Amino acid sequence: MTSGADRSPAAIIARHLADHQRTIAALGDLTADLERIAALMIQALAGGGRIFWLGNGGSAADSQHLASELIGRFERERPGLAAIALTTDSSALTAIGNDYGFDQVFARQVEALCRPGDLVIGISTSGNSPNVLRALERARALGIATAAFSGRDGGRLKDLAEACLIAPTDNTARVQEAHLLAGHILCDLVEAHFAALSPPPASPRTARD
Repeated sequence: MTSGADRSPAAIIARHLADHQRTIAALGDLTADLERIAALMIQALAGGGRIFWLGNGGSAADSQHLASELIGRFERERPGLAAIALTTDSSALTAIGNDYGFDQVFARQVEALCRPGDLVIGISTSGNSPNVLRALERARALGIATAAFSGRDGGRLKDLAEACLIAPTDNTARVQEAHLLAGHILCDLVEAHFAALSPPPASPRTARD
């Protein structure tokens, strides 16, 4: 039985912080997976390809967040990197969902927009989101490279991706927190590669009244 003290705000906060710290510390064992995904990202971008991100809910937000870090910048000045979140076009999402079913909202976009040389990254905390699975299946059928972020035991997603980062926890919130940190690490690795190849940028213009 849970005591009243265990339900206190201080206890709840402490539990979340402790769980978070354990999960993040365990990412240290997944360095090889991070390096593999970073290599796929660099390979795609260096060859003129694009990185397509997709996921549902919090994973949709991560897709948009990480795409924007590459298009803009993470920490260094360098040329913009081609990244697209397939979660943002409400007309496409609703039309595809209405005509083909929600399972196809990403697969249809992959079919229309992605080409060999690109990289499709699917994000699913369970590893079993049907529309994410369909998207990676379609990418593989088209000869497009795939990577994934998952959680728990990796689900079916881990078997569809050439490289998969499986957050070492069963808790959805902790999986999402691990995914965001992993995404930032990947952005840093990719950015470091391309910043090293780029000449120093001109100083940005200062806004004037």
